[in-house]
Amino acid sequence: MTQPKQKGFTLVEIAVVLVIIGLLLGAILQGQQLIASARVSNLSDQQAGIQAAYFGFIDRYRAVPGDMPNEDAIDAIGDPDINGGGAGIGRLPGPDGSDGDGDYPTTEGRGHWSALNGVWEHLAAAGFIRGSYSGADSAPQDSADAPQNAFNGLVFLARHNGYTDSRSGSPPYRLLYSFGRNVPASIARELDVKLDDGRPLSGAVRNSTEGSSNNRWESGPGCIDDEADPPIWDIEQDEQDCNPVFIF
Repeated sequence: MTQPKQKGFTLVEIAVVLVIIGLLLGAILQGQQLIASARVSNLSDQQAGIQAAYFGFIDRYRAVPGDMPNEDAIDAIGDPDINGGGAGIGRLPGPDGSDGDGDYPTTEGRGHWSALNGVWEHLAAAGFIRGSYSGADSAPQDSADAPQNAFNGLVFLARHNGYTDSRSGSPPYRLLYSFGRNVPASIARELDVKLDDGRPLSGAVRNSTEGSSNNRWESGPGCIDDEADPPIWDIEQDEQDCNPVFIF
């Protein structure tokens, strides 16, 4: 009696399958790297464009966008629908209402949020950035108040000290560009490497200080590995709610 032939894969067939799986995994990993690189470039380009717009506005109007008083902005830009405006003291306030040298002066019945949201309204009305923004005198809530980053976090520009620093005590007040929340720690690190030194507590690119999820200018917890010496972006845990900042 003849034995039935056993069915199965040959070594060649198994090898072909393994090669195909390897190619697919490689393509997936390469695709993820390309997506991450594109998001880093998007964040970087957005920051560079807004920085150029900010200084371009100052050069054209001899005033800081947002800080420019409302009536002056309406006259200079020629848009009667401008709502926002500041005190005209030559610098922006912080989200706490301080300019680093005391409380930011209120003017025309407007508080400091009118200046901080007015940054985007003035830049857009003057044609330096795209969009239409509210200039509202209240904390920014959505894309009607401020631009969004690639992760749907709101971009923020203010003068304050809400950033991480290698020195003890509170760092000095600086003009900060917040890339926006919802940035993964791995993307924040790549952005830091692209623009600066790759360290969240030194250089021009830092992380925002941790705070409430409602505060657009702060960062979620766990973005930095404090046990490393010096501290580094915690890409192992890869917190998804970081908010890197660029110090002007």
